[in-house]
Amino acid sequence: MFIQTESTPNPATLKFLPGKEVLVEGTADFRDAAAAAASPLAGRLFEIPGVTGVFFGYDFVTVTKDGPDWQHLKPAILGAIMEHFMSGAPVMAKAGPAAETSQTGEFYDKADEELVITIKELLDTRVRPAVAQDGGDITFRGFENGTVFLHMKGACAGCPSSTATLKHGIQNLLRHFVPEVQQVEQVS
Repeated sequence: MFIQTESTPNPATLKFLPGKEVLVEGTADFRDAAAAAASPLAGRLFEIPGVTGVFFGYDFVTVTKDGPDWQHLKPAILGAIMEHFMSGAPVMAKAGPAAETSQTGEFYDKADEELVITIKELLDTRVRPAVAQDGGDITFRGFENGTVFLHMKGACAGCPSSTATLKHGIQNLLRHFVPEVQQVEQVS
């Protein structure tokens, strides 16, 4: 098994491409070892000292670290991912929570439903594929008084360039196509 790695705009996060489907639908974001109980793979990765976050996309795993250099962590992470996929174990435990979907915890006025549908379509077709290339994901959380609220996950969470991505990239795109959008804000 050959696992490719790619750097991300976030220096604390590295993207791993195992050459297999990781999650068929949605994404899963683990920010601590306790949450990783829902995934045998995430649990295995959190056993590696220095790993502080694990994110699953369709065909990639991003790992966030603190402390040790990637040259010290990368072999252990590659080994854990390879062992997991070679074992045939599931990525998510059956008893654990389902992968996160874009419908989780949304808020908006029903009168704005058509705007929200357009915003989500733009996010799904133009933003999320580009962000996935960088090992992350952005999901819609709400729309209120001209402000779009988005949740950044994976490599995007805590990335030094995430504010620029949000304010200059996504905000400009949404304002261009949906004039009712005045600004974009990040929520946790």
